[in-house]
Order: sequence, then structure tokens, then C-alpha cells
Amino acid sequence: MRFSSIILIVIFFNISCSKKVENSPLVNLNQLEIKGTDLSNLPEVRQSGVSCYNDQNQIEDMLLTLKKAGVNTIRLRIWESPNTPNSSFNSVKSLSNEIKSMGLKVMITIHYSDSWADPAKQTKPAKWRGVSFNQLKDSVYNYTQRIVREIDPEYVQIGNEINNGFLWPEGSITNFQQMKELLQKGISAVRATNKKTKIILHYAGFENANAFYSNNSDLDYDIIGLSYYPMWHGKSLPDLKKSLITISNTQNKSIFIAETSYPFTLGWNDWTNNILGLNSQLLMPYEASPKGQKDYLSSIINLVKEVPKGIGFCYWGAELISYNGAKSTNGSTYENQAFWDFNNKSLPVLECYKQ
Repeated sequence: MRFSSIILIVIFFNISCSKKVENSPLVNLNQLEIKGTDLSNLPEVRQSGVSCYNDQNQIEDMLLTLKKAGVNTIRLRIWESPNTPNSSFNSVKSLSNEIKSMGLKVMITIHYSDSWADPAKQTKPAKWRGVSFNQLKDSVYNYTQRIVREIDPEYVQIGNEINNGFLWPEGSITNFQQMKELLQKGISAVRATNKKTKIILHYAGFENANAFYSNNSDLDYDIIGLSYYPMWHGKSLPDLKKSLITISNTQNKSIFIAETSYPFTLGWNDWTNNILGLNSQLLMPYEASPKGQKDYLSSIINLVKEVPKGIGFCYWGAELISYNGAKSTNGSTYENQAFWDFNNKSLPVLECYKQ
């Protein structure tokens, strides 16, 4: 009798628990593979000699502060022959080694240019100008192979925001077949060198993104990366989420937010015009404040976690404080979207990486 009573109690307990689970809100178990931030300008910040502080007002290097906050991936751009040593092959390799020594993953964005590459400009490296198309393909292959072999990143982007192609004019989207051949050369170099390195194709915004990836569906890449900035790519997070789901399902690929950012103030800390400084550029209800910045990134993270194939996010400009000084007219245009305030103290937004 006592044994039967115990069985009945256990059965009742299990039924009760099952009902509680069934009646509870669904819990999203999508764990993010990429919790990243772009830190390409860290060498310049360090070289300036400026001191940065953690939330305890202790002097601490940016990279260490980010690791403690829960960042697991650092994204770095690489330029072929830049005018400055930073973002060069040797600079990126050195910083990548440091990042790896701290147990963090490395994501390399190959711009295939000597400077910024984005939808408005995709200028070939000076060394590659005037060569034949076959020679250009060989240059892409050899350059990409060297990066993967010597830096050994966990992730590599073949181009940066390649909405309109890359390596203009040969790789312009108006020369679509040639663009695909150049992309395939970069992809082949990665696959031949390190099969563990995941390949990303990166598009700015989500409008027309599905068509772009559909037109390139025969390319052998792993991850879709999209930039999302409210001031440029629309002020509707529901539309963003819907697009992420549609694109990733249509292409059957993992997807992540490769770039995003938000201001903690509309003020300024040097005499360089900031990219974002108007209320009209904001996404309501997120105000330009430390709380608004944190709430925005928290919403982006939750949104990505609700996308079945969503694997993460990467913040852009976290390190772009006003490191050239308050009187600089050639300072940071991103100082009010960084992860450190105008006193170079880390901001509450970093708490998002723990969620």
C-alpha cells in the first residue's frame, strides 16, 4: 500500500510538472555561436597612449575588458597595402595571435582593397591594377590562401559588404559572371587551406539581400552576414527579423548580424563631425543614452536568438573613442557609438554579452 502511494505521488508530480511546462512560455534555446565586436582600430587606440577603464574605474586594456564581458569573437579588417601599418597583413596577424592567446575566436574581413570597401566603393589594390583577369583571379587565390594559412581565423569574409560586387571593375555586379569567378577563387583558397575555417558572404542591409544570395546560391560558403544600421537600413526590427528568417530559410544557411551599432549620446567629444548625431537617425523607442544603447543591442541579440538559423552578432565601432584628443579635427566620427564613454569608461551595453 505504501509503495503504491509513492508511485501515485510520483505520477501526479510528473503530470503536474508536464502541465507547468506546457503552459509556460516557450523558451528559446538558440545559443549564439558568435558574440562579437569589430576591433580593427585597437592598434591605433593603443598607440595613442590613452587609458581606458572598466566598470570598476580600473585601467584596463580594451581587449581584456571585452573578454571579461563575454565577447567570444573579435572581427578584424585586412587591407592589402594600406597607407598605415595598421590593418596590414603583419598588423592583423600580430593582433590575431594575441586574440587567440586569450581564448577568443578571430574573424577576418578581407576587403580586397588598400582602404575601405563597401557598397559605394570597391577599389582594387594598387598592386593588382593593370593585370589580366586570370592574373587577378590568381592574386585573389594566393592572397586569401596566405591569410588563412598564416592567420588561421575561425571565420573569414570574402569581401566586405559586396552588394555591388568587389574588385571593381572586373568584379562589379554588372560583370556578374566575373564577380562570381573572383568570389569562387577566394572560397577555393579557404577550402584548400583550412576546411575548419567558416566562410562568410557579407551584404549591407536586408532589402534585396535574398535575391543577391539566391543569385549566388551555387557558391560554397557557410554563413550569411548582414549589416544592419537603423539610420541606413530601415527602422523596423520586425521587418529585420522576418527578413533574417526568410533569407536563411531560403538559402538554408546560418545567418548573423555582421555589423550594427547604436549611440549612447548625440553629443561629441572632439571636433570631428560624427556620423550619427540627429534624433531623426534613431530607432524609437531607443534613446541616445547608455540605457538606450544597451536596450537596442539587447533587442538585436534577442531578435537573432529567435531566428531558427541565427548564430550571432558583431558590433562595429566599439573601440572608436576619441583617442586623438578632444581638440582633434581628425578624430573619431564614431565616438558616440563606442563601448566606452567620453571619460573612456566602459558602458552598460557590455552587459548584453552575458545575456
